Amino acid sequence: MEQLRTLKDRTGWSLAELARRTAYSKSSWQRYLSGAKQPPRGAVQALCRMAGTEQARLLALWDLADLTWPHGAAAGPAEPAAHAPPAGADYRRWRAAALVSFAVIAVLLAGLLWVLPVGSG
Repeated sequence: MEQLRTLKDRTGWSLAELARRTAYSKSSWQRYLSGAKQPPRGAVQALCRMAGTEQARLLALWDLADLTWPHGAAAGPAEPAAHAPPAGADYRRWRAAALVSFAVIAVLLAGLLWVLPVGSG
């Protein structure tokens, strides 16, 4: 959220002006910039355009945040026991995060092996 607030500050616009220039309301921007609610991908893209900055870095961060953001979770105590495996959407989100992590590690390892000199022998 800090990066979004920085971009908003870079525009010099109030929340009302930002709402007027985008498809998102003032109260929505307030929730997005405070971290109370995950901004839609389109809001991040719109803010990047308004601030005149490259979208790729913030959209990559948005993708990572989207994997772990509590989507539609009602406030209240968690039902499952701590040792129980995650169920439903939580399991899919955990699995996606694990697969992304594994892919990043595999790419980094492949890159490391690629640049290491091959020993003579």
